[in-house]
Amino acid sequence: MTDPTAPQGPYVDLHAHTTASDGRATPEEFIALAKAADLQAVAITDHDTLDGLAAGQVAADAVGIHLVHGIELSTIDGAREIHLLGLHLEKTDVLAGKLVAVQAARVDRAVEIVAKLNKLGLPVTMAMVQHEAAGGAVGRPHVARALVAGGWVRDMRDAFDRWLGDGKPANVGKLRIEIADGIALIHEAGGVAIWAHPQSEGNKERIGRFAALGLDGVEVRHPSHNAEDLARLATLCEYFTLLKSGGSDWHGALDGFRPLGCMHVPAPWMDAQVERALLRRVRTA
Repeated sequence: MTDPTAPQGPYVDLHAHTTASDGRATPEEFIALAKAADLQAVAITDHDTLDGLAAGQVAADAVGIHLVHGIELSTIDGAREIHLLGLHLEKTDVLAGKLVAVQAARVDRAVEIVAKLNKLGLPVTMAMVQHEAAGGAVGRPHVARALVAGGWVRDMRDAFDRWLGDGKPANVGKLRIEIADGIALIHEAGGVAIWAHPQSEGNKERIGRFAALGLDGVEVRHPSHNAEDLARLATLCEYFTLLKSGGSDWHGALDGFRPLGCMHVPAPWMDAQVERALLRRVRTA
């Protein structure tokens, strides 16, 4: 069905995941799908890792599509988890060094989750989880997939609803950085910092406070946002002179209901982001 609220094309998709974190497609497969979807540009924004960017860039160069170098950082604001998209990263080596501890903590967290599940009577193993991660940054979705593969839950939603979701018996908190530090890291890497999928939490007070910390923009078009969210977030972006962004938050085969490019994100939104990133680089050179 055509989205009556969709801006005119060409379109980009600035939020997607590969096997470098919890996505189902390799960077090369992802780029091939993006080309087939007739997108002008796409971003790889894997969770707390940059590992998919090099392979993705080679594939993008081969087929003639623009790849935005990105990341999805897990940060905190008090007790609240805030995901930041870092887009148009230039100096990825700056971020890579900072992510070593975060990635090690992801593995430690998975080990703790597996131990809890074992005590609860589910004999899943860390080897099964690592098999699902296939060398990517380990996260709860990989534990969920291992539970599905072992026949202990019906599907991933069942795994999170019964065992892995926030407040559930096997959940373990993860290492996160403060939102101000996350924004600074993204800026240090030459990128723009976008608040990912804020949903109803994206109110005037919170967006204004994050803008004062240096937040560059808000993910307005996201599958979890209803029409009210979209209108409110777009208005607040205008009010605080913030960039708009959007994407499918695509993970692969399990996202059949939200194909790559489904959010119809207009290319001029990306152009404005690039301009902001370039201006900051000039000012800090």
